[in-house]
Amino acid sequence: MEVGLDLDCVNPYLSDYAIKRMPARPKSPARLADPSSLVAIYKCLCDLNRLRILHLLKDGPLCVCHLQETLGIGPTRTSQQLAFLRKHGMVEVKVSGQWRIYSLPERPGAALSANLACLQDCVTTYPQFSADRVKLAKVRKSICGPDL
Repeated sequence: MEVGLDLDCVNPYLSDYAIKRMPARPKSPARLADPSSLVAIYKCLCDLNRLRILHLLKDGPLCVCHLQETLGIGPTRTSQQLAFLRKHGMVEVKVSGQWRIYSLPERPGAALSANLACLQDCVTTYPQFSADRVKLAKVRKSICGPDL
């Protein structure tokens, strides 16, 4: 974990000397301090496209281009949904060349794990989720991207 000064909370009237003497504290992580927060989890789960993304990522990491084509939504909307999920600690991103590869967190909290398991149980009753799986298989064959 990177340690340093979180300058967003520093009083602008403090001198440079005072700032340098402040004790170092961990920088804020990109995800929530408490990833098991049910409010954050349910905010992410209340959108159909975000549910579809999480369902597709359950089987492993995917490139943005694969998600975009599978969901049938534009690049801006796809990026917005992924940014929302990332901000709330629901997905992680790695850069591989020109591609951004998204995946579920390696170590999700207990509440997140339970809700993802519930999602997997619920998707069997909605045809959209099984259609997404079929479409993803076709998209992976037709779109160039990183080997996942």
